Amino acid sequence: MITIPSSDPERPHVLSLEADVGARFKTAISVCQNRGADISIVVRRASALPALCKFLFWEAGCSFGGLIVEEKREEWQLLYVFLLPGTGWIHVLLQLPIECSTVPSISPQVHAADWYEREAEDLFGLHFEEHPRLGDFILHDQVWQEGLAPMRRAFDPRQSRLERRPNQEWKPTLVVKDPGAFAMPVGPVYEGGLGESVHFLLETVGEDVIRAAPRLFYKYRAVEKIAEGKTVFDGVLLAERFAAKSAFAHSLAYCQAVEKATHLDVPLRASRLRVALSELERLRHHAGAIEGICQSTALNVSEAQAAIIEEQLLRASCCFTGHRYLFGLNAPGGLRRDFDETACRNLLRAVDQAVTQLRRLEDRLRYTSSFLDRLEDAGVVITEAARDLDLVGPVGRASGLANDLRSVCPYAGYREYAFEVACEKEGDGYARLRVLFSEAQQSTRLIHQAIEALQPGAVCAEVKRMVPGPTMGWVEAPIGAAVHWLRLDEDGRIDRYRILSPSFRNWLGLHVAVENFAFQDFPIILATFGLSATECDR
Repeated sequence: MITIPSSDPERPHVLSLEADVGARFKTAISVCQNRGADISIVVRRASALPALCKFLFWEAGCSFGGLIVEEKREEWQLLYVFLLPGTGWIHVLLQLPIECSTVPSISPQVHAADWYEREAEDLFGLHFEEHPRLGDFILHDQVWQEGLAPMRRAFDPRQSRLERRPNQEWKPTLVVKDPGAFAMPVGPVYEGGLGESVHFLLETVGEDVIRAAPRLFYKYRAVEKIAEGKTVFDGVLLAERFAAKSAFAHSLAYCQAVEKATHLDVPLRASRLRVALSELERLRHHAGAIEGICQSTALNVSEAQAAIIEEQLLRASCCFTGHRYLFGLNAPGGLRRDFDETACRNLLRAVDQAVTQLRRLEDRLRYTSSFLDRLEDAGVVITEAARDLDLVGPVGRASGLANDLRSVCPYAGYREYAFEVACEKEGDGYARLRVLFSEAQQSTRLIHQAIEALQPGAVCAEVKRMVPGPTMGWVEAPIGAAVHWLRLDEDGRIDRYRILSPSFRNWLGLHVAVENFAFQDFPIILATFGLSATECDR
């Protein structure tokens, strides 16, 4: 039975969810209990998992956050993370005997889980029943043999490398079989523009793309494996180097997870500075994304103007913090350093100058017909498709999904600031561009509010004792919702580290935008998504 207090008038959504889940799945769940603002559901009968996840995603209106797999001594633990906007996180836990390697797939019901299950199959050797396509995902078959499972506890990387047996017969899977069909490979090496290793296979019988299949993971780094056994302080280095363009966001999510495990209250001054730095990173990131869109449409002057704005923000970041990409700032308990009043005033001037230039650039682009012709009605992702794949960040918000963790699940003191969540409904390239410009304006507004509210005080609290067990931190990174999940052992070291990145979720949806559009639209649509391959090569 569900044990959520029924006398909580401030959480009507939770109480309604409690009643619905209890009525439908009372024989399939053994525990559903309140954990602060979260709900935890332990699934007793594995066969009920797909129906339960389908109910949470489609009927209860939850967003799917990702899948976390843990290998225990005697059992598997699969944690499916959902978010009920405005309420809190829902953790669905499935436990299976360690000798069992077969798991019911939820992908047919929740399409957003597709890549997460494929990842778990490659890295842990689990088989998801009824999944349409497993294997050859993280570990490419032409490089590694199937069944390697490098995230298993018993995996020996040195021996496995010596015994590498790649599939020399590997060929890409082609779907389009019509007469005259052909496939055009793009990447994984690029001379300009996209600076990361990604391969695209574009299938067609003419001028329009019929099927687009991205192939990533050329630089699998095993960050989650490397983290095992390290201290939480060493883990910060892994988190902030996970993706340079979102370094502060990822390190913040990680540090918030550690702070929850220590029941630590971050000083108010540190919380406000964290908001300012988070928005500085978002503003700089969006300027770079706008530059990429201008480059894809061959607007060289506008591209140069956006590049100048990005460079000015990088220099301002370096002057303010000592690092262009805000490395070395976050620490469990707050920040590693403080900033004086003069530095804060200089930062505000630099930010105001940059956003003024962005506003002028937006005005010019709005009246450039050759530019609009390439973006409007191109790469359309309708709201229903965005919801089906649970797209996040500016990509999701350009298709009518207004979810923003700063608003629907506030952290780091965001609850006390006034800002608007940018949202468009057209779902095309121009809508995604408008969201970037609008969010840049809101980031400037938030930086001003956070810095102007600063009061004297400490910027870091001492970490004294860590509670063993699972903990989770989250942020709205520049690309979208990011979650860092940790399990700490009895010594306070990392037993399991899991990163749920926004790019991993949005790469899955790129094909929806690309398919049925002309080949020449492909690089423009790709640029408007602003994706990161680095966030997937974990």
